[in-house]
Amino acid sequence: MKLEPRHIQNFSEAAYLEPHWGYADRARPCTNDPGSCEYLDVVYSAHDRGMIYTGIFWLTIGGIILVWAAARRLFPARDAHDDLIAQLASSDPEKSPPPPQSRTARLFNSMRSASRRYLLPNAPFPFIFGHTTRLQLLILAILTGYLTVWSFVGMVYKRWLTPIKNQPPDVYNTRSTLGPWADRVGVLAYALTPLSVLLASRESLLSIMTGVPYTSFLFLHKWVGYIILVQSLLHTLGWVLVEAWLYRPQPQVWNTWIAQDYARWGVVALVLLVLLWIGTLGVVVRRVTGYEFFRKAHYVLAMVYIGALIGHWEKLQCFLVPGLVLWGADRIARAVRTALLHHGYLKNSGRWGFESVEAVVKHWKDEQFGDVVRLDFDHVQAPWKIGQHFFICFTEGSIWQSHPFTPLSLPVTDTVGKVRHSYIFRAKKGETKRIANIVAKKVAAATKETAVTTNVILQGPYGVDVTEGLIQDVNVLCVAGGTGITYVLPVLLRLVRGPVGTTGRKIELVWAMKRKRDLEWVAPELEELQRLGAAHGLQICTFVTADPEDSSSKESGDENGATESGDDVKTFRSQRPDVGLVVQEFVKSVSQGSVRVFGSGPPGMICDLRAAVAKCNSGSKVWKGEDRFDVHLVCDDRLE
Repeated sequence: MKLEPRHIQNFSEAAYLEPHWGYADRARPCTNDPGSCEYLDVVYSAHDRGMIYTGIFWLTIGGIILVWAAARRLFPARDAHDDLIAQLASSDPEKSPPPPQSRTARLFNSMRSASRRYLLPNAPFPFIFGHTTRLQLLILAILTGYLTVWSFVGMVYKRWLTPIKNQPPDVYNTRSTLGPWADRVGVLAYALTPLSVLLASRESLLSIMTGVPYTSFLFLHKWVGYIILVQSLLHTLGWVLVEAWLYRPQPQVWNTWIAQDYARWGVVALVLLVLLWIGTLGVVVRRVTGYEFFRKAHYVLAMVYIGALIGHWEKLQCFLVPGLVLWGADRIARAVRTALLHHGYLKNSGRWGFESVEAVVKHWKDEQFGDVVRLDFDHVQAPWKIGQHFFICFTEGSIWQSHPFTPLSLPVTDTVGKVRHSYIFRAKKGETKRIANIVAKKVAAATKETAVTTNVILQGPYGVDVTEGLIQDVNVLCVAGGTGITYVLPVLLRLVRGPVGTTGRKIELVWAMKRKRDLEWVAPELEELQRLGAAHGLQICTFVTADPEDSSSKESGDENGATESGDDVKTFRSQRPDVGLVVQEFVKSVSQGSVRVFGSGPPGMICDLRAAVAKCNSGSKVWKGEDRFDVHLVCDDRLE
C-alpha cells in the first residue's frame, strides 16, 4: 500500500525499499530527523514482532489440536465389543471380572474426575456468560490472557517530540508507543478472524480432529467475536488520538487522514462489526429480528465485514482469505451433504434426481405448552452415530429454514439399506409452529385409515458419537425433560438390545414430562425398553409435572405420590425430579464401575445436572479404586 507524501517517510530520497510482511515498505536510509527515525525503528520492529507473535499464536493452536487428534488415535476409548470378546475368551465368562486398570489409567481417571468436580459446574455471572461451564470460562480466560500478553510484549515504551517542516518550533508532532501498540492489537484482530469462522463452522474441522461437537465451540466463537470488537475499538481509538490530537497542525492532519481510502474502509469495517455485535444481543434477537433473520444477517454482515477489512489493509489479507475459504467450504459441504442424502432414482419420472422424503406425522394438541409433532420415515443412507442430529427443512414451510433435531431411533439399516428416522419436536413459535398448524389441519381432515404425511429435506448428520467408550462396566443414568427424551432413548435402546453383561451394570431412566399422555410420543420405544430392559435391570421413573392430581393417583400412590405402572416403572405426579438427589442416589447404588450420565432438557435441568455430577466426582476416591466416583456427564449441549 503506497503511502501519501504527508507521511513521515520520504520515498523520493530512498535508496531502496525494505519489505515488511503485512506492512508498508520502509524507505531506506531514513532521511528524517533522529527522533522520527528512531520512532520508525520502533514502529517496524513492533509490527515485525507482532507478526511473529501471531505465527506463534496459530502454531500454539495448531499444536494443541494436532496433539489432541494424535492422542485420540493412539489411545482410543475401549469399546463394549472388546470387553465382550474378552469375556467369551475366558474359561468362565460368568465369573470373569472386568480387566484391572493400570496405574496410569487409574491416575488419568482420577485426574479427570478431580477436574470435573471443579470445572464442570456452571460459570459465575450467568447473565454475562450464559449457560457455560467453568471449563469454558477458564479456556476463555486463558485465551484472553494469552492475547493480552502478545498485545504488550516486545514494545518500546517511549515518547518523541519531532519537528514539522514549514511549521514554527512550537508546532510539533508527539510520537509515542500508542501508534505501534494500536497497530499490534489491529494485527491480532485480523489474526483472530479465521479462528472465529472456524469455531462457528457446522462442518467443523475442529470436531473431526478433537471429537468435540461443533456446538461446544459456539461459546468461544461468540466471545472471540467480542475480543475482536474490543481490539478493533482500541485500534481505532489509538489512531484517532494520534491523528486528531498528537499529530499537528490540526485539523489539517485529521482531515487529510480520514479522507484516505484505507481509513474510510476501516470505519466501514468497525461499523459492520458493531452491527454484528448488536445483532447477537439476546434482547434484539428475541424482540426485534427473530432467530432466522439474525442467522442469515449474521452470515451476510460477517462476509461484508471481511471484505471491508481487505479494503482497510489488504497486506493482511493472509488472515482474511482463509476465513472466506473456511466459510465457503462450510456452505459447499452442507450443500453436498444434502445432495448426497437426497439424490437417487425417481420412480415417477424414471430418472435420477433430487427428491425430498415423505414422513408420516402424528400430532398432539397442547395449547398451554405447545403442540407436539412426531415424524417417522425410512431413508436409504449410511447410518449415523448415536447422539448425532440432523437439520430438517420442511418443504411445506420455508425452504430457507432448517432446524436441528436428534433422532430417537437407532441408526440400524435393514436388508435394503434403509434406516428408520423418528423425531419429536414441540412447536412454540416460528417455523415449527407453522408446521404444527399445517399438520393439525391435515389430521383434522384425514380419515382414520389415512396416514398424514409431510415432506422433509435432511442435512447432516452432525455431532459426535455419545456412546464412545460406553463399555460394559459403565453404569448409565439418563435424565430427560420433555422432548429431550429423544436424546437419551437411542442410548437406552442400544443397551437393552445388546448382550446382558456380567458386571452388575445399573441402568436407569428419569423422564420429566408435562402430562401423563406425553408417554404416547414414544410409546413403541418405551414398550421395547420395558420388554427388553428387565434382563438388564433397567429402572424407569417418570415425573408428571403439570397434570392435576386426581383421586386415583392419591389413593393408589405412596406417601410421595408415586404410583407403580409396572415392576420396573415408577411414576411421580405433580412434582419435578430433584436432579441432585437422583444423581447422588444413583452413584450410591452402584456396586462397581464408573458412571455416565446422559442428559437433555431445559437449560435449568442441564445446569442442575452439571452441579450434581460435579459434586459426585472425587479424584482421591477414584485413585483408591472406587470407580463409581468417576462420573461423566454427556448432555445435549445446545444451550447457547
